Amino acid sequence: MTTIAVVRKNGIAAIAADTLTKWGSAKESATYIRNHEKIFHVGDSLIGVTGNATFKHIVTDYFDSLEVPPVLDSVAAIFRVWNRLHGDFKDRYFLQPEEDKDDAIESTRMDVLIANTRGIFGVSAQRTVQEFSRFYAYGSGGDYALGALYSAYERSDLDAEALARHAITAAAEFDDGTGLPIQSFTLTLK
Repeated sequence: MTTIAVVRKNGIAAIAADTLTKWGSAKESATYIRNHEKIFHVGDSLIGVTGNATFKHIVTDYFDSLEVPPVLDSVAAIFRVWNRLHGDFKDRYFLQPEEDKDDAIESTRMDVLIANTRGIFGVSAQRTVQEFSRFYAYGSGGDYALGALYSAYERSDLDAEALARHAITAAAEFDDGTGLPIQSFTLTLK
């Protein structure tokens, strides 16, 4: 399980994630797992991945295999990259895209948040891409993280990174699939 959050405030973009891995009822914390990071660099962007723990390996391997890292600076650009990625995931990484027979399109089975100098973005499992104006959160503790962000964004002097970390801390307090410590990064927006 995973919780990730992105925040945009006062010219700074921040992304934060928890570091817990769960397999059924077993919890694997950062104390025991050295490669616990859920946020990684793709070109000039930072990407946080939710879903099965194997997705972080698949996503990093996929982007590392490209000769030139993709530009993820707009909704249209991200959608094009994610649509190609979905097809490659099925062919190269054996993705099982079936989730619900009532879904209109195949699922990539992960939600992703992206932060870069152009803004903060989200890609849902059905490849819907959104650009967020303030903040957003995905993952098992996403509802708790969103509540924490909503209540603190306007009512505090916390900067973007402190807000993102606050969201993950709230999720870790109430969601059994979210655990500390927190990984976080910031970027200056253009």
